[in-house]
Amino acid sequence: MKITAVASAAFALCIATPAAAQVSPEEYAVARAEIVNLSSRLMIAFDALDADTYADCFAKDATLNWIGGVENGREAIRKALTAWRVRMSDTNIAPDATSRQRTHHFVLNHNITIDKGGKTGKGIVYWFALTNRTPQKDVQPLYFGHVVEYYVKEDGKWLYSKREVYNESLSNRSVFYPELGEIDPRKPKP
Repeated sequence: MKITAVASAAFALCIATPAAAQVSPEEYAVARAEIVNLSSRLMIAFDALDADTYADCFAKDATLNWIGGVENGREAIRKALTAWRVRMSDTNIAPDATSRQRTHHFVLNHNITIDKGGKTGKGIVYWFALTNRTPQKDVQPLYFGHVVEYYVKEDGKWLYSKREVYNESLSNRSVFYPELGEIDPRKPKP
């Protein structure tokens, strides 16, 4: 009898997700799908150097902390991505070119929670980039990291209210990330 009670409790813990405790499973499924689509739309726009689509993924007063610095507000994000587009554009493509070198960003492992009211949420997402902009013209890993994202639902659609991008190839990397469940490896083990 005691084993059955323990097994039942363990099963309940396994099927209970933080998101399910906050909104209904149906609401969570819809919100998650919309947020994952938002994430994909953002990365596709970034790789296409489409500043308007990229900026439109953010709330009007959103904050973006990224490779280019910290941008406050949708219009500042749009302006920063427009400048990035100029910086990253291929200007030496021959008129008869049939292909070009490029970089693509990928997002995965979305860990998303939605608040009880269903209007805000938070996510932790892994990302990486691959490129064929190499001397040997093969595909290579370029960068990887994670993102801490905050979401808000405005006018029926999910947008970013804040996005903090951590890049393990740049200076904003850390020894450990508590938000990823990591512990400080410098501390002695108990």
